[in-house]
Amino acid sequence: MTTSLSKILACGIILTGTIIGLAGIDLVLPAVPLLPEIFNSGIGEVQLVLAAYVVGASGGFLVFGIIASRLDRRKIFLGSIASFGLLSVLCIYAENIWVLVMLRFFQGFMSSAPAVIAPGMIRQLFSEVGAVRAISLVGSIESLVPALAPIAGLWLLSQYGWTGSFWVTGGAALVLTLILVVRPRILPGHPARASRDLGGYGKLLCNPTYLRYGLSHGLILGGLLVFVFSIPVVMIETMGGTIENFIYMQVCGVTTFIILSNVAGSLVRRFGPEILISVGSYMGGLSVIFIIGYAAFGGNDPLVLIPAFVPLNAGLGLRGGVGFMRALQAAGDDDARGSALIILSVTLVAGAGTAILAPFLAQGLLILSLGTGVLISAGILLVVLIPPLGEGISQKSGQTP
Repeated sequence: MTTSLSKILACGIILTGTIIGLAGIDLVLPAVPLLPEIFNSGIGEVQLVLAAYVVGASGGFLVFGIIASRLDRRKIFLGSIASFGLLSVLCIYAENIWVLVMLRFFQGFMSSAPAVIAPGMIRQLFSEVGAVRAISLVGSIESLVPALAPIAGLWLLSQYGWTGSFWVTGGAALVLTLILVVRPRILPGHPARASRDLGGYGKLLCNPTYLRYGLSHGLILGGLLVFVFSIPVVMIETMGGTIENFIYMQVCGVTTFIILSNVAGSLVRRFGPEILISVGSYMGGLSVIFIIGYAAFGGNDPLVLIPAFVPLNAGLGLRGGVGFMRALQAAGDDDARGSALIILSVTLVAGAGTAILAPFLAQGLLILSLGTGVLISAGILLVVLIPPLGEGISQKSGQTP
């Protein structure tokens, strides 16, 4: 097997592992309304099936960020995927809602490991420019999961009942486990240089250069997610729109993100990483400024949001993969913790921002756009105020053990 083919297969396995974890919520989502009757429980208890997964994943980001700086990443990936698959199967046989909630917590915890170690593994497989392309491609594919997984989950629910999604995630995880047992060295292992004590999360949080890239990514992507999570309610309740308007907006936004993220690897060679990060950040800011201005002057047509939302996605596509790679460079050898903090920041910003704005959404588009603008502006300020890393991206090939 050629080296290039081995790297492509390894990247495919890494991507599959992260997708399985991402699908753990969206694939199950259509079955949630049926669970109160199935388990003879209340709606609030059933919502914990989703919340427990998110809480478990949030804790897992931090824990696996520490573990991945000390242990072989192959073993972490294999162990987490195998455990995730086993927990998926156990969920099928849960006797009551509280057992299911407990299993979902641990399932979410295990789902976080592939997401945490994936960027570091990709960084080992490819050159820096190649890693930007690979991370951008992975990000563009992962962006389709929230859109497609609920549709697949609805079909599984109609064909196989509420357990169908668990059979799929469990089966996929166990197949991946078998592949890794047979070919364990297809994935890169632990870089020997990272075996020493790297200073922990506190060192990263005190590293302004890391925050310039990592936290700005969390704020800008988190701000976009706050808008996406909240705009359906605003469109339907205050703008006279329909769910179809939201779908059109999302399709245009995700398509733009995929296109721009996949050309970012080529653009970084020509213009350099800092230009892409700056331009991408400013595009997001201009998109939100337009929406704020439109709402402030009484605009209330949901169709206007479709073209207005595109530059925000385009900007994230330009800066997403490049910014993530620069954050890992700024983290030095501690790329596992660096990756964990970025992913956790996105989760926390999106969750907290959505919760804070929820009571005010009845006031319409202006409040939502202002809240989103605060988050994205904070991300842009980090890019403007903190000096960047040295220019240029190394062409040195990554090492594959």
